[in-house]
Amino acid sequence: MTSTQQPPPPPPQPPLGQGPSASGHGPGGHGHSHSHGPAAPVSQHLRKVIAAILVPFSVAVVVGLVVLWPGGAPDHERTGVGFDRQTQQATVARVDKVDCKSVNATGSSTQDPSGTPTQSADAGTCEKATIRVDTGKDEGRTFTEIVQPDSPRQLREGQKVIVAYAPDAPEELQYSVTDVNRKIPMALLAGIFALVVVAVGRMRGVMALVALTISFLVLTLFILPAILQGSNPLVVAVVGASAIMLIALYTCHGLTARTSVAVLGTLVSLLLIGLLGSLFIGWAALTGNTDDNTGLIHGLYPDIDMSGLLLAGVIIGSLGVLDDVTVTQTSAVWELHEANPTMGWRGLYRAGIRIGRDHIASVVNTLVLAYAGAALPLLLLFSIAQSSVVDVANSELVAEEIVRTLVGSIGLVAAVPVTTALAALVVSADRPMPGKPARTAPGRGGGGRRRKR
Repeated sequence: MTSTQQPPPPPPQPPLGQGPSASGHGPGGHGHSHSHGPAAPVSQHLRKVIAAILVPFSVAVVVGLVVLWPGGAPDHERTGVGFDRQTQQATVARVDKVDCKSVNATGSSTQDPSGTPTQSADAGTCEKATIRVDTGKDEGRTFTEIVQPDSPRQLREGQKVIVAYAPDAPEELQYSVTDVNRKIPMALLAGIFALVVVAVGRMRGVMALVALTISFLVLTLFILPAILQGSNPLVVAVVGASAIMLIALYTCHGLTARTSVAVLGTLVSLLLIGLLGSLFIGWAALTGNTDDNTGLIHGLYPDIDMSGLLLAGVIIGSLGVLDDVTVTQTSAVWELHEANPTMGWRGLYRAGIRIGRDHIASVVNTLVLAYAGAALPLLLLFSIAQSSVVDVANSELVAEEIVRTLVGSIGLVAAVPVTTALAALVVSADRPMPGKPARTAPGRGGGGRRRKR
């Protein structure tokens, strides 16, 4: 009689994170190391620890918003200078070619791009534009403006423009073209941006747009009016930036422990930026009053601390990039832990910081180039004047940007190790509760819904 032999049972598979397959070395390791199953939530104890830090901070931010809430920007009498002018919408009704010499013979004047009258040149063919006012008490009224052939802004028939109104000027000089109406192309570009964000990001993209809208509302309804009301710009910026940070991060990434760690990393970095900015703005004697716009602000509201306003700008300007750094680092550490739950906090930190070093190089370069691009016309002026690098860096206008860039960059660089260390400590300190088995992440084919982390 022939006996049948049963095949030997397959060897037991080690759980994820144990044995050679956990790190992707050995047969089948690759499939396990990239598991995308549901992530186990952190323990209730860690949630309480994080809440003990963030809940009082959030309450303090809410109290700060209530105490400093301005209730609108204060009124003032318009000066008619720069942006502080009354403006109306208008349309170019007609454009005629005229001889520049005949225009000069009548003593006519033209407008430069800033709206300041300048004497016409006696050469070439000028344009005589008839402008129709479309809004305000003088709706339907027309006036003429002479455009020189070398003017950077040429007008065409049917073009929508912005006109300044000077009620105290002679009747024929009360209106002048100050700029082109760009509302339609700007609105179209904003719509394309929103569509791209939603198409690629889907629900995350929608939440990002919601967070962006809320951030803009905090800026326009709280930060700017509160500073104009005379509140300390630094305090207003700290409260406003903290509110934006909490709303934006939790709206985009959910009310999870991972997001809370990113919030803590962002908060620590913002504090560092505030301390360094305050120290070096005072040490370098930066007044914050370096151009026509800041001079106009100081003239209209002399009680505003302009150096404090400069520091507030540094803090708010750094916040957007900080969010990107802290969220990325926290997510990297969380994913490393999911791939290998047996990795301790030192291993998680070392792996996360390697990712962070690449992030540092790109983010710092981005920040420096962004500031350099914004100041490019100014740098060109210094180049034309053949000023030395030392003289250029010593001028307050450039020194402001240097301090802004370097302080923000230091905060960004510091955010990487700080956030990585916090995330590594949180996920590695998490342990299963007594009597419960250790958590393991299922393989690629695992089902179930993704739980909050």
